Formats: sequence, C-alpha cells, structure tokens
Amino acid sequence: MTGRHWAAAAGLTLMTAACGASDTDEARAAAPIKRTPLPQNEFIPVKIEATIDKLVAEINKSSIQPMQIAVLLKSLSGFFAPIATGANRAMGELGVSGRVTGNVLGITDASTDQAQLTELQTKQIEQTVAEGTEGIAITPFGEGNGAALDEAVAAGIPVVTLDTDLAKSTRSIYVGILSTSAGDAAGKTLLKMLPEGPGTVLIHGWADPIWADGVNRTQGAKGVFEAAGYDVLVHQSIYDDETRDVEVMKGKIEDADPPVVGLIGMFSDSYRCVLAADAARAPDLPIVAFDFAPQTADYMRQGRIKATHVQRQYYEGYLGPYIIYGIKSIGLEATRKILAPQLVGGNQFDLGVDVVPWDKVDTYNDFLDEIGAEQ
Repeated sequence: MTGRHWAAAAGLTLMTAACGASDTDEARAAAPIKRTPLPQNEFIPVKIEATIDKLVAEINKSSIQPMQIAVLLKSLSGFFAPIATGANRAMGELGVSGRVTGNVLGITDASTDQAQLTELQTKQIEQTVAEGTEGIAITPFGEGNGAALDEAVAAGIPVVTLDTDLAKSTRSIYVGILSTSAGDAAGKTLLKMLPEGPGTVLIHGWADPIWADGVNRTQGAKGVFEAAGYDVLVHQSIYDDETRDVEVMKGKIEDADPPVVGLIGMFSDSYRCVLAADAARAPDLPIVAFDFAPQTADYMRQGRIKATHVQRQYYEGYLGPYIIYGIKSIGLEATRKILAPQLVGGNQFDLGVDVVPWDKVDTYNDFLDEIGAEQ
C-alpha cells in the first residue's frame, strides 16, 4: 500500500498469523488482549479509560476471530501524528493477541486542493477493500469520501470515522470531539475569568458554512457568552494571512462598544489573540485558546493565555481499531452498549477535550510526551 501518495507509518505493518485450524476454541480464547499501561497522570481521561477496559474485557471473553483492519489518515505527521500513535498501539495490542493484521496509512501528497485529496483518499478506500480489508477506521477529507465508504459498509465492512464525521454516511460510529459541546466547554472556561458585564467578548473563530465543524465550535462558545449577557463579536480567522488577521482583530478590539473584556480562539491559530490584544494596547485582557500549537504553549508559559483546550487525538487513533474489532467480535449493538457513557445519539463517541491551565502547560506537555502523542 505504499506508493507515491500513500505511506505506512514506520513499524505499523502487522502480519500476525491467524490460529491454525487444529487449535481448539479454548486455546484460541486463551490469548487475552493486554493493553499497554500508561503512566499515571492527572490528564488521563479516567472515564474513557474505563470504557476501553470494559470493551477489551468483553472482547477477551469471545474466541479469537482474525480480522484485517486499515486505518486511513489524512497524514502521519503534525496534528495527525498522535492519531497514528494511538492506532499503532491498538493495532499492536490486537495483533500480538492474534486478532488483527493491517496497516496505518497516511496520504503523503502535498497538494492543498481539497478535491484532489478527497479523490486520492477515495482511491485508497477502494484499494484497501479490494485487498481484503474487513474494517476501516478513517479521518475523511470530506463528504466526497462518503460514497466509497457506503459501498464498503454495504459489503459488510464496518467503518469508524475519526476526527471528522460523515454523519450522512452509513459509518457505524464516529470518534472525536463534538464541535458544539467543545466550543461550549471552552466558552465556560473563559466565562469564569470575565469581569461582570456589560462587555464584549471577541471570538477568533469561524462563520463560513463551508466548514460546519468550525461554525459549530464557534457557535458553542458564542452561546455561553450570550446567555451570560455579554455582547459577542465573531471574527473569522484569516488563516493564511496572520498579519491581516491580527490587524482586523485589533480594529475590532479598539472599536467595540461596550469594550472587549476577553478573547477566545477556537483553533490552532488561537495564539493570534495575544498579538491582537498587544496591538490594541490591551495586554491585560483574559485570553483562552484551543489546541496546542507551540506558540500557544509559549504564551501560556508567559501567563498571557490563561488556558487552552486540546483534542484527544491519541484516543481517536487508539479507539478506532478496538471499536472496529469489537463490532466483529461482540457485534455492533453490544459495542454501542459498552461505549454508552460517551456515546451521543447512539453513534458519536464524544472524547471531550483536555482543559489545560496556563500553569500546567509543561506538565501537560510531559504527559503528551509520555504517551507518545506530542505534536
């Protein structure tokens, strides 16, 4: 599966042999899955870990059913590197127990053209199916991948979407954040820091319906501030032009009536809120961020960004293979029942976000390093 456009993460190809026909059912059931222990840390999501443990326990009660799984990622680096790490770990644990073979693959094409990347991933889906894949976990590029995934599901291949959902497709389960609730959580973090109103909150977010998740995350935060009686200004990130982005925000801070009392960024470029506040000569405004870009971490160390909200990409990757194998081993409905504590609407596993205060930025960075999820 390696080629000009696709690459397998180093060390992720698993070729574990299935049990022989002469093995008894008892012998096949005697190879339990052993999870890799994680270091004790305050940022470990205890409830999610408990759900995973319960799923593994139920899988271990069933006989071994060999399965070929493909994990298809947009990339193996940057934001997606922790997803690859988690998927690698899960595939390894399932592989050692004799249950799973397969690859974790990422598209290496440097094109920024969404249509081209979607087409490449669709071809990747079709090729993995043709080569015998029995389950797919995927970070899709968009709705354009939906038809190929629906065809896979129609052929009896369960599909789990990671990071980006395709709710209109026939995928079994989505694993990631729910954008509106993630925005709501971030808004509540900043709300605790705001002075009593009246006042205006500036959101460095997204308003263009072309990106529904961006809009929903922004609206989740906006609702928190409006419900508390604040005015809200939504500034759409000018992602590819930082200078212009900061300049527009500066003007909005200076012109706001009532005055801006806090800023919140919803994406990896959240740190620009600091630049805009400085440009507007308002360095004391409380600022809350999203994601864990190096610039964000640096401003947190300075106390300029008071908290950030980080997606749990490692767990997206880790849960994907386990859910896929759970569907094969104990069935979709039994798997959903186990996932119920985090399941919304019956098919969306809400990972939530890590809320990281400014004075624990290095503790959190150490945690990511310990689980191999650094970005």
